[in-house]
This record gives sequence, C-alpha cells and structure tokens, in this order.
Amino acid sequence: MHVGLGLPISDPAALLDWARRADAGPFRTLGLLDRLVYDNPEPLIALATIAGATTRVNVQTEVLLAPLRDPVLLAKQVATLDRMSGGRLVLGLGVGGRADDHLASGTDLRTRGRRLDEQIALMRRLWSGQPFSDECGPIGPAPLRPEGPEVLFGGFQPAALERVGRCGGGFLAAAPPSWAGKLFDTVRRSWTDNGRSGAPRIVAQVNVALGPDEVIEDARVSMGAYYAFSGYTEGILAGMLSTPAQIRTTVAEFADLGADEVMFYCYGRDADQVDRLADVLS
Repeated sequence: MHVGLGLPISDPAALLDWARRADAGPFRTLGLLDRLVYDNPEPLIALATIAGATTRVNVQTEVLLAPLRDPVLLAKQVATLDRMSGGRLVLGLGVGGRADDHLASGTDLRTRGRRLDEQIALMRRLWSGQPFSDECGPIGPAPLRPEGPEVLFGGFQPAALERVGRCGGGFLAAAPPSWAGKLFDTVRRSWTDNGRSGAPRIVAQVNVALGPDEVIEDARVSMGAYYAFSGYTEGILAGMLSTPAQIRTTVAEFADLGADEVMFYCYGRDADQVDRLADVLS
C-alpha cells in the first residue's frame, strides 16, 4: 500500500520545503485541500508550483470543490497541469457543503451535485478534443490521456459514493478505519453495479501530527479552526494520530481493508514532520 502526505494550509510559503522533503522520501502523493472563504492557498496554483519543485511525487487535489468553478476554465487548468507535471496530477473532486463558499462564488448550494455531474461530463468531452459547441472549437491543451487525469471523488452521501462507480476512477475516504470499511464496500458495489471492470482505487485520509508538544498543539489549533463550522471539532481532534504506534496501526488497518493508499494530513506547520513520518514508515 502506498502512503501520501497532505500538506498544511496555514503557511503557503513553507510548502516547497515540505514538497522537496517528501519527494526524497517514501511518499507517493502530495495532497492539498480546497476552500474559497478561508485562509488557504488555491490548490491548483499551489500544486503547479509544487510539481515544478519536485520530480517524482504525484500532486493531488483532495478535494477540489468543482461546483465553485467554471468547468471550461477548470478543464483547461487541469489539462495544463497534467501536461506540465508529466501526468503526475490526480484530480480529487467533491461538491463542498459550506454555504459561504457557494455564496462567494455565486453558485447554488442546492444543485451542487448535479452541477458536478455536468462538469465532469463536459470536461471529459473537452479533454478528448471535441469542440465546445457548434459555434466554438476545441479547448486545449490536450491532457496526456484523452480521458484526462485520474479522477477520484470524495464524500459520504449515497450520491457521492454512487458517483464513483458511475464515472470516477476511485474514492477518497476521509474516515477512520472503524467505519471506512462500509464506505469502501458501498463504493465497490457501485462499481460492480455500473458494469465497470477492475476495481476502484481506494484512497484513505487521516489527520496526523508527529513531534513535540508544540507541534501537536499547533496542529490542534489549525484543525480546530478549519473544522469549527462542523460542530464536531472535538471528535475530529480526538481522531488525530500523534504517535508512531497509532500511525503504524492505522496503516495496517487500512491495508487489511484493501485501501490502495493512505494520505496522512498534517495541520501543524513544522516540516520536520515529513522526516519523522518517513522514519515511522521505513
């Protein structure tokens, strides 16, 4: 099973240090979350910079809130990053659920799921080289593959899980092993029910902070602020892994559930966490 690293959002200038360290370590993927009304870097711009500073690791949106964006411009941005990174982009998509993000983008929160379905269909048509319309020609550049980069969907609702089987390449699960297994099973059933061959790629996500007390506290503060909207902040903080034993156990549990990759998301800013996690995984 592969292991990836979710990057902290509180200090964009430090991300290149994180990325270069991860590129030299055992990590397969670098991920970055997305919000609009929040003090976080825009993920496609940040990941493009990271891709240029690394040579090996994948760069992954986890998840990009596609309904906030114009799909034609998004298709062009994604294809550009796919080409310029040498195919290292993994496009994780979700609908988002924060009303303020949709208010700021002028999009309708109530129709975000339908909008995502329409967006992915349009983007794949554009990536394949088809014209936008009878009056408007193709929009390049072409991605490395006609179908575009690998697309993973995140979410918990039945519609999100069904979307993986219908039109996705895999599933992003921000859930602990204790209940991720049910989500994995539902996604695999959706895959089979939609007549897909093979199996969906399963990527799990958990929050970690590894280091002295000040690193863990920094992570707790950042996570608490990010998840304050949810009303479940204490439960989320309680699930953060902060010891090598917890991390090794979680890797083993996700491997037993058949996950293909686990992403360890860091909210603490200390880049030495990259090296500590690499030591734990070695």
